[in-house]
Amino acid sequence: MKLSAVSLAAAVGVAFALIWTLCSLAVTLFPAAMTTMTEHMIHADLEDFHWTLTWGGYLMGLISWVAWGGVTAWLVATVHNQIATD
Repeated sequence: MKLSAVSLAAAVGVAFALIWTLCSLAVTLFPAAMTTMTEHMIHADLEDFHWTLTWGGYLMGLISWVAWGGVTAWLVATVHNQIATD
């Protein structure tokens, strides 16, 4: 089965945009809880860590995650289509 590389890239980009937005909202509303969760995820002590999230930072992160997610999905679909045997 062939995959549409462009469709998959667009779908992943939209999904990453949604996840980035929800994560940014969680950091804004619950900074202490998100710091604790991040500490557990990366096995680090972030006691002196402070979140900095501006509109510019949010938009730069949004653009970056959508672009890299889309490019990665496009590449996965392209490679899949080259090696698929069905």
